[in-house]
Amino acid sequence: MPFILRNPIALALIAIALLILLGSTVSIVPETRQAVIVRFGEPVRIVNRYRPNEAFGATGAGIIARLPFAEQIVWIDKRVLAVEMERQQVLSTDQLRLQVDAFARYRIVDPLRMYISAGSEDRVSDALKPILGSALRNELGKRPFAALLSPERGRVMENIAQGLNRVARQYGAEIVDVRIKRADLPDGTPLDTAFQRMRTAREQESNTIRAQGEKQAQIIRAEADASAAKVYADSFGKDPQFYDFYRAMQAYRRTFSPQAGGQTQVILSPDNDFLREFRGK
Repeated sequence: MPFILRNPIALALIAIALLILLGSTVSIVPETRQAVIVRFGEPVRIVNRYRPNEAFGATGAGIIARLPFAEQIVWIDKRVLAVEMERQQVLSTDQLRLQVDAFARYRIVDPLRMYISAGSEDRVSDALKPILGSALRNELGKRPFAALLSPERGRVMENIAQGLNRVARQYGAEIVDVRIKRADLPDGTPLDTAFQRMRTAREQESNTIRAQGEKQAQIIRAEADASAAKVYADSFGKDPQFYDFYRAMQAYRRTFSPQAGGQTQVILSPDNDFLREFRGK
């Protein structure tokens, strides 16, 4: 022992050995990760496992001890993860080829099953990518392009999430959400044709609305004219002489109005019946 104390190299080696032993025995599990303790390739226990509605700070995170050199830790993220689907071409029921970008968000809820079936989070993502693309093609292939622009889009996302969740359970994962980022028509003739078809449909709709408006205007105008004629007839029927006087005044205004241009000359005899209202009673 005195020799060891006098030898700094031996002290350094002992300190390094103790640090290695301590690092192999004690570990810190953060709140954001789950730890699968593996002993000689066999999982023996899980630390800080995900539980729904658990309170932050009341989990199993913290300092743990394990058998040095015999037990290893496989870290699994406890947070919500995302898997991105590469842009794919989908054929809708109205024969439109859509370029679709989508992603899914999931969480590892059964770390033991995930470790046994996949081994790592990356393999889970790799397994879910083709399933997401297949579910997306199958679901969008049952609907027209307009369904993605309507409230029906939410139902489409739910159906895709349910189909994907059945596969995700095999890897100890749970699908949180599925979203379509973009669903565009390919550039070129298909896009121009779709725009022209949409423009034509809107023009037809506007023409229909305009025709209906004109029809309603004609009906309202005809009803107003009929009502006015009835009022005039009822009024003039009570006093025929006033009716003759009113009609003569209207004729004078149209004939002698300055708006006529002043170019019309009318030569009438004083006893002409047209001028009878100027003669008085």
